[in-house]
Amino acid sequence: MSKYGLDARETRVLKALKTPERIQRFLDHEIAYNKELEGATVRSPRRVLRDQVAHCMEGALLAAAALRVQGYPPLLLDLEAVRDDDHVLAVFKQHGHWGAIAKSNFSGLRFREPVYRSLRELAMSYFEHYFNLEREKTLRKYSRPVDLSRFDRIGWMTTEDDLWVISEHLAKIPHVALLRNGARRPMARVDDRLFAAGLTGRTL
Repeated sequence: MSKYGLDARETRVLKALKTPERIQRFLDHEIAYNKELEGATVRSPRRVLRDQVAHCMEGALLAAAALRVQGYPPLLLDLEAVRDDDHVLAVFKQHGHWGAIAKSNFSGLRFREPVYRSLRELAMSYFEHYFNLEREKTLRKYSRPVDLSRFDRIGWMTTEDDLWVISEHLAKIPHVALLRNGARRPMARVDDRLFAAGLTGRTL
C-alpha cells in the first residue's frame, strides 16, 4: 500500500499520469461520463478507477488524487451557478499561475492551461462556456481552493463510502461573486456555434 492507501495497481495508474495534461486526457478518454449517476453518488478515486465512470465531482476527486501522487496539493474549487448545476475543478499551480482539470458533459468546461494569474481569472475563463440548455450564461461565483488533505482522516482517496461530506463542504464555504452589480443586467444568449460546440460529445 502507498502512504495514501492506494494499492499497487492504483498507484501505477496515477503515477503514469505525470502531467496535468495527461490527467485530463485520462479523464476524457478512459473515464466515461455517467449522467445517470449525477447527484446519486460521490465516489472516491478508488471507486472511479474501478468503475471507469464519473460525473463532475467524482472526476475532480480523481484528478486531485492524481495531482497529489505527482507532488501537487490536492485542491478542489467550486464554481457556483444560477439555474444550473455547480461545477467542480481540480486546480493546480505552475510557475505562479493557476490551471485546472475537470470532468464535464460540456466541452468548454474542462482543462485550463496554467496561465491565469489569479483564481478570479481562472474562474472567469469559464464564463462564456458555462451555460444551461436554455442558452443562459449561468456562472456567478467561485470558492477558495479546498485542500483535500483535511479529509485524509476519512480516507477520501480510497473509501468505499460516498464522499458527501466533501460535496457539502464545497457547497457551504464562502464563494466570491464574479459579477459586479452593474454587470448583472440581462445577458446575450449563447449563440448557435458556441452552443453546438459546448454540446459536442455530450452524454444524453
